[in-house]
Amino acid sequence: MSRPEISVVIPVYNEEAGLPALFARLYPALDALGAPYEVIFINDGSRDRSAALLREQFQQRPDVTRVILFAANFGQHMAIMAGFEHCHGSIVVTLDADLQNPPEEIGALVAKMREGYDYVGSIRRNRRDSFFRRHASRAINRLRERTTRIRIADQGCMLRAYGRNIVDAINSCRETSTFIPALAYTFARRPTEIEVRHEERAAGDSKYSFYALIRLNFDLMTGFSLVPLQLF
Repeated sequence: MSRPEISVVIPVYNEEAGLPALFARLYPALDALGAPYEVIFINDGSRDRSAALLREQFQQRPDVTRVILFAANFGQHMAIMAGFEHCHGSIVVTLDADLQNPPEEIGALVAKMREGYDYVGSIRRNRRDSFFRRHASRAINRLRERTTRIRIADQGCMLRAYGRNIVDAINSCRETSTFIPALAYTFARRPTEIEVRHEERAAGDSKYSFYALIRLNFDLMTGFSLVPLQLF
């Protein structure tokens, strides 16, 4: 394929039930942008038929589709890093496979990047998560802002856009455990955030347990602040 302007990186883990709906909305949304693009799916050791569905989609759209298959489940971080290492776009967008972040919102991030920003985060408008998830996120945000210099209004939203310079910098770090949006924020010269729509999960169950959320935020805190070590 020719060198794309836009790369969309999507980790996939046991998303068999929702992938057809994702395909049906993602490709028309990207085609409508009128810019060369590629979609990179990373199958993170799914135990269902996700890999088979991704192969079928590649056969239908080989011009813009790429698939990376992990032999086991290595986690969302490693899946995104694999996508970053293999993408070629000057604008790289990360997206969850569950359709909670509508693919139609990618165009808004791309438009903001074209204004000269090198990192565009997103803030979920009218979140469709549980009461507990919403308030836990707010508490973690307040804690992070008090202990680090990272300013991310909605750290749990996967829909983000990164400039090529940011992706190259992240790849050069070879981090095995860090919070990618926070790392990108530290490298960005001109970061910003925009509001995006948020929808209920199209199918399946969330892959983030309470323990996984604690681990994610622990990586964020220990990676960008000395306070946890000083407390200990």
